[in-house]
Amino acid sequence: MKFSAPVYRLKRQAKLLSREKKITLNKALDTIARREGFATWSLLSAAAAQYSPARSILARLGDGDLLLLGARPGQGKTQLGLEILIEAMAQNRKAAFFSLVFTRQEADAHLASLAPDASFRNLTIVTTDDISAALIMDTLKLAPPGTLAVVDYLQILDQQRSKPELSVQMEDLQYFARTRGVILVFLSQVHRSYDPATRPLPEIGDINAPNRIEPGIFSKTCFLHDGEMRFSDRK
Repeated sequence: MKFSAPVYRLKRQAKLLSREKKITLNKALDTIARREGFATWSLLSAAAAQYSPARSILARLGDGDLLLLGARPGQGKTQLGLEILIEAMAQNRKAAFFSLVFTRQEADAHLASLAPDASFRNLTIVTTDDISAALIMDTLKLAPPGTLAVVDYLQILDQQRSKPELSVQMEDLQYFARTRGVILVFLSQVHRSYDPATRPLPEIGDINAPNRIEPGIFSKTCFLHDGEMRFSDRK
């Protein structure tokens, strides 16, 4: 199933429509749903829940996996990463979110907007400029197998000169994930040279990294663009 835009963008469209037309948000949501071929927003939401990319991806991740989730800005990679976290917590797994992009308050608000009825007691949130492989491993050192962590984003590990090279940090994290059985999801920027007119989806060679990373570090990859997604198992 493919909507004209991701569900979170459809919600934004409804909010704009509500303000522009001075109608209730519920009426605006139903209007957007009808544009997508559904009688009401609740029917659209039910259809979207049945086809959940986050749920599908989580089902394909095993203990010790490193997933690279890459896209250009505005393509929904952060949204998808947080949805994977929420799916993991719905399965009573421990979860962690490491971000240099969000403040703690922004992370809390974003998660609450995605899952207003969810419990986040199994979630650890770390928002600091000092995120590194060492900090991630220290935070997760007691995490049980199956714990899932999202790192927002890959390139921040290489941001400070005081940190080891990105390739060294990733090798440490790969070993840590395999020995501890935790799952690490790395959101990643895609270089501006990627041209969707040439290829509909980015590839691992399009990752924007200041220092080279061995592609074999990642056991799984997922790339997004214009509502399309490609998941690959690299094992």
